[in-house]
Amino acid sequence: MRKKIAPAIKAKAALEALKGELTIAEIAAKFQVHPNMVTGWKRELLNNAAGIFDHAKERRAAAEVQEKIDNLHKSIGEITMENDWLKKKLGLLK
Repeated sequence: MRKKIAPAIKAKAALEALKGELTIAEIAAKFQVHPNMVTGWKRELLNNAAGIFDHAKERRAAAEVQEKIDNLHKSIGEITMENDWLKKKLGLLK
Protein backbone atom coordinates (compact mmCIF):
# COMPACT_ATOMS: atom_id res chain seq x y z
CA MET A 1 0.00 0.00 0.00
CA ARG A 2 1.35 3.42 -0.94
CA LYS A 3 1.88 6.11 1.63
CA LYS A 4 0.25 9.45 0.77
CA ILE A 5 2.48 12.41 1.45
CA ALA A 6 1.03 15.86 2.03
CA PRO A 7 1.97 18.58 -0.47
CA ALA A 8 3.31 20.73 2.37
CA ILE A 9 5.82 18.03 3.29
CA LYS A 10 6.85 17.65 -0.34
CA ALA A 11 7.41 21.39 -0.58
CA LYS A 12 9.47 21.49 2.61
CA ALA A 13 11.64 18.59 1.47
CA ALA A 14 12.14 20.15 -1.98
CA LEU A 15 13.09 23.51 -0.47
CA GLU A 16 15.58 21.88 1.86
CA ALA A 17 17.07 20.05 -1.10
CA LEU A 18 17.40 23.36 -2.95
CA LYS A 19 19.13 24.98 0.01
CA GLY A 20 21.78 22.28 -0.07
CA GLU A 21 22.48 22.41 3.67
CA LEU A 22 21.69 18.70 4.03
CA THR A 23 22.33 15.83 1.66
CA ILE A 24 19.44 14.25 -0.21
CA ALA A 25 19.85 11.13 1.93
CA GLU A 26 19.62 13.18 5.14
CA ILE A 27 16.50 14.98 3.90
CA ALA A 28 14.94 11.66 2.88
CA ALA A 29 15.65 10.20 6.32
CA LYS A 30 14.24 13.30 8.02
CA PHE A 31 10.94 13.06 6.10
CA GLN A 32 10.95 9.23 6.01
CA VAL A 33 10.81 8.97 2.23
CA HIS A 34 13.03 7.52 -0.49
CA PRO A 35 15.84 9.79 -1.73
CA ASN A 36 14.54 9.48 -5.31
CA MET A 37 11.29 11.10 -4.18
CA VAL A 38 13.15 14.09 -2.75
CA THR A 39 15.10 14.45 -5.99
CA GLY A 40 11.86 14.31 -8.01
CA TRP A 41 10.17 16.92 -5.81
CA LYS A 42 13.20 19.19 -6.15
CA ARG A 43 13.11 18.84 -9.94
CA GLU A 44 9.36 19.48 -10.00
CA LEU A 45 9.75 22.58 -7.85
CA LEU A 46 12.44 23.96 -10.16
CA ASN A 47 10.39 23.24 -13.29
CA ASN A 48 7.14 24.69 -11.95
CA ALA A 49 8.32 27.58 -9.78
CA ALA A 50 7.41 30.20 -12.39
CA GLY A 51 3.80 29.00 -12.32
CA ILE A 52 3.39 30.25 -8.77
CA PHE A 53 3.77 33.84 -9.92
CA ASP A 54 1.62 33.37 -13.03
CA HIS A 55 -1.31 32.40 -10.86
CA ALA A 56 -0.89 35.54 -8.77
CA LYS A 57 -1.17 37.65 -11.92
CA GLU A 58 -4.29 35.74 -12.97
CA ARG A 59 -5.91 36.31 -9.57
CA ARG A 60 -5.15 40.05 -9.76
CA ALA A 61 -6.61 40.23 -13.26
CA ALA A 62 -9.73 38.34 -12.12
CA ALA A 63 -10.14 40.74 -9.19
CA GLU A 64 -9.87 43.73 -11.54
CA VAL A 65 -12.48 42.24 -13.88
CA GLN A 66 -14.80 41.57 -10.94
CA GLU A 67 -14.37 45.16 -9.76
CA LYS A 68 -15.32 46.46 -13.22
CA ILE A 69 -18.38 44.19 -13.27
CA ASP A 70 -19.44 45.47 -9.85
CA ASN A 71 -19.08 49.08 -11.02
CA LEU A 72 -21.17 48.33 -14.10
CA HIS A 73 -23.90 46.74 -11.98
CA LYS A 74 -23.89 49.81 -9.75
CA SER A 75 -24.24 52.06 -12.79
CA ILE A 76 -27.09 49.95 -14.15
CA GLY A 77 -28.89 50.23 -10.82
CA GLU A 78 -28.48 54.01 -10.74
CA ILE A 79 -29.69 54.38 -14.33
CA THR A 80 -32.69 52.13 -13.64
CA MET A 81 -33.68 54.21 -10.62
CA GLU A 82 -33.30 57.43 -12.59
CA ASN A 83 -35.35 55.98 -15.46
CA ASP A 84 -38.14 54.91 -13.08
CA TRP A 85 -38.18 58.37 -11.49
CA LEU A 86 -38.42 60.03 -14.91
CA LYS A 87 -41.28 57.72 -15.95
CA LYS A 88 -43.13 58.61 -12.75
CA LYS A 89 -42.66 62.35 -13.33
CA LEU A 90 -43.71 62.01 -16.96
CA GLY A 91 -46.90 60.20 -15.83
CA LEU A 92 -47.76 63.15 -13.58
CA LEU A 93 -47.49 65.58 -16.51
CA LYS A 94 -50.00 63.72 -18.70
